[in-house]
Formats: sequence, structure tokens, C-alpha cells
Amino acid sequence: MCQIRKCSAADFERVVTLLRQLWPTKSLDQKRLKTVWDRALTNSSQHLICAIDGGDLVGFASMSIKNNLWAEGFLGHVDELIVTENSRGQGIGTALVEHLVGIAEQAGCVRLELDSAFHREEAHGFYESKGFKQRAYMFTRVL
Repeated sequence: MCQIRKCSAADFERVVTLLRQLWPTKSLDQKRLKTVWDRALTNSSQHLICAIDGGDLVGFASMSIKNNLWAEGFLGHVDELIVTENSRGQGIGTALVEHLVGIAEQAGCVRLELDSAFHREEAHGFYESKGFKQRAYMFTRVL
């Protein structure tokens, strides 16, 4: 049975290992990533959670909460969600999502949203099974 808990500074290296699975073609700048990680740990609007199974970190999720005019209230955005390939299909992703839902509800969020790359069709099915609906395209611009 896995345990979902708030991440700590000590989890950074193990979470980076998971992020490399999530973004296999992205070159990660570990120093910049550590700065972002440390900032997130102390930001009350960001929530980092880990799934631990038998002492192993097998899942990670993060969520940002913001005040949003379109939502007419607080909106939670799932920034990352990853479960190790060997641990998928065991309910860990569901546990992470439900934990984020609980945090969002407790924070007074009226919506929870996420974005997912077009090629992640398996993930899309997972999100739809958790009640998420496809609503929009996301556009980005590198600065």
C-alpha cells in the first residue's frame, strides 16, 4: 500500500529521476530545477506530493493554486503528475489525483485543470476516467 505525503527537500533527487521519465527528451538544468523546487516548497500556493511504496518514491504530483477571473474563484492547476512505469496500474496515479483534489477543495478551488501533451493518449484516458474533460488547447511562447 502506498503512502501519499507532502514532499520534502530530501525528495529532490528522486523526483528528478521521475521527471526524466516524464520528459525524456528535455535537457534538465539541475541547478535551475533545484531553485524552482526550493521556491515551491516554501510557496503556500504550490503543493508537491510524493507517493511512497516500500520506501521507494514511485509517484510525484504538483499543483499550483491561483485566483482566477474566468473561474470566478480559486483554480488548481496540476503542473506535473508521474508514476514510475513499473508502478502504473496499481492505483498510485488515482491516489495522487484524489490527494490533489482534496487539497484543492480545502483551498476553496472551484476547478481543477491540467494540460497534457497530444501524444500522451494513455494519460488522456486516465484523466478522463478521473472526471477531467477536454476543454481547450494550450498555447505557449518561449521567452
